[in-house]
Amino acid sequence: MRLSQGQEAAYRYGLVLLLALAAVVFFIVAPDDPLSHVLALLLTLAMLLVVVVTGRGDVVVRGWTAAIAAVLAVGGSIAIAVDNLPTWVGSAVGVVLVSVTIVEVVRGLARLLSDRGVTLQAVAGALAVYLLLGLFFAQLVTVGAHIGHEPFFSQGTDGTESDHVYYAFTTMTTTGYGDFTPATRYGRAIAVLAMLVGQIYLVTVIAMLVGNLRRRRQQDDEQAG
Repeated sequence: MRLSQGQEAAYRYGLVLLLALAAVVFFIVAPDDPLSHVLALLLTLAMLLVVVVTGRGDVVVRGWTAAIAAVLAVGGSIAIAVDNLPTWVGSAVGVVLVSVTIVEVVRGLARLLSDRGVTLQAVAGALAVYLLLGLFFAQLVTVGAHIGHEPFFSQGTDGTESDHVYYAFTTMTTTGYGDFTPATRYGRAIAVLAMLVGQIYLVTVIAMLVGNLRRRRQQDDEQAG
């Protein structure tokens, strides 16, 4: 796909949402081995590239963003594949990629809302950000679990990457099953941030967008009638 700076941007946030959902499911069900880590990085890269290519903004900046992200992801994937990279480093690369993806989606959403108002694509983008935030916190947990000297969870284990994604989303939604609880100060800080961000985001951003979308459709129906 070629980067362009046309008047109308594609804003493929529905596709980004599907990729983010696929990434969440993949992280949970995939075995904890180098191949899965490689595929996870490449899937994260795919999300970022879709956002960059279909968004708007300076072509040069978008091009450099895509190029640097590709180098990080592909380089990290190769290092993981040849077993020459600690797991936490790959997760740190994932943190960077997910962070950049979140920033790019948020910037694109701001432009989309300014240009067209609340649309289904905007709601899809906002939901994609929520899933990306879950992956972001999960990667932070993975990094902390591998570089810490004590077990990350009070259950006496660091957990697998699948456990970290599961833990991140149960924490963000404040479900709190209790099967994993943080044992370190770093882990507790991440848990508090995840709970606050997850709940505030749902009751403000998502609720506001869905409410405005409903009102817009009602207005359109009234005008059509």
